[in-house]
Amino acid sequence: MSLCMDASSELVHGLLPVFMVGTLGAGMASVGLIEGLAEATASITKLFSGILSDVLGRRKLLAVIGYGLATLSKPLFPLASSLGLVFAARFVDRIGKGIRGAPRDALIADIAPVHLRGACYGLRQSLDTVGAVLGPLLAVLLVAGLAFDIRTALWFAVLPAMLAVLLLVVGVEEPRHAPAAERPAAGAAPLHVRDLRLLPGAYWRVLLTGGLLTLARFSEAFLVLRAGDVGLGTGLVPLVMVVMSLAYALSSYPAGVLADRIDRRRLLALGIAALLLADLVLAAAGAIVPVMLGVALWGLHMGLTQGLLATLVADTAPPALRGSAFGLFNLLTGLVLLAASLVAGILWDRAGAAATFLAGGGFALLSLLTLSALGRRHAIERPLASRSRSG
Repeated sequence: MSLCMDASSELVHGLLPVFMVGTLGAGMASVGLIEGLAEATASITKLFSGILSDVLGRRKLLAVIGYGLATLSKPLFPLASSLGLVFAARFVDRIGKGIRGAPRDALIADIAPVHLRGACYGLRQSLDTVGAVLGPLLAVLLVAGLAFDIRTALWFAVLPAMLAVLLLVVGVEEPRHAPAAERPAAGAAPLHVRDLRLLPGAYWRVLLTGGLLTLARFSEAFLVLRAGDVGLGTGLVPLVMVVMSLAYALSSYPAGVLADRIDRRRLLALGIAALLLADLVLAAAGAIVPVMLGVALWGLHMGLTQGLLATLVADTAPPALRGSAFGLFNLLTGLVLLAASLVAGILWDRAGAAATFLAGGGFALLSLLTLSALGRRHAIERPLASRSRSG
């Protein structure tokens, strides 16, 4: 399901920056604003869908609604004749992502064996990212190989999105009831936003870490634009997302397995270091090969950090508040991503591509130093399997 939807979305994302800049005449700041607002919209929606999934105890229903909205948005991209319609399509698509994200992540935590939780999130992230490889590859085939124009190529995103919804409806089951210890007492009031205060300190430390890390990166649209900036042809630009997603897919599952076995703070620090190196390479690059190296390092950073952060949220949140915890986490990271993408676009317009990536590297270094300082006072939880053996 995740593979199919990501193949659809990344086919669009691999072509959309070029479509906005080359066909619709958008500036870099506009690209950053549209991408940032789209992701922030998804993140705000995730908070409320996560809380709602805790209240209803129905995670799959919300996931179906979210995947369905994303599917309905796909035909709007090839129909767009203005930035306004592109924004509307991205808005609907990200609303769908927001509705499905937190309930889906909480559903994985509900089903996954506790001692394999890191591996389960890593596997989902890896399959998701395989789809992110297939989407841009299909975009390259359609535009460069078959010489379709970008509008025609965007229509091909509809079919895998429809398949994702079908797989979710038919193939995914959720537990009928929460465990007795996790259900509210008879007559108890439903969960409210104020109940987020029940989340423990360990969760808030994970939230702070994730927020700082998100500040250090911005929309992958800027990776696509960087490749075009050094001369990669329009028909081959989607290969940028192929390279990034391949590195992401290959590293996600091994990182998830390692997260069940080693100190998670060190693994997270390694991921932040990969982002710092990626930013430095991309800032200095003047040709296609170093740009692709920087893109691969960016994907490695995503593989080392994204599944791990989801595992840490699942570890530190009470089961009855998992949907809310994922929703709040995604809200914060989405708002930070909006700010980071907007700043990146403004920097690119005013000071050039190198300044954009050097700023990202500076924020990555700040998040690495903060993680080190935070870790000395409050170490991130050891893997659950290790705690259960020692206990």
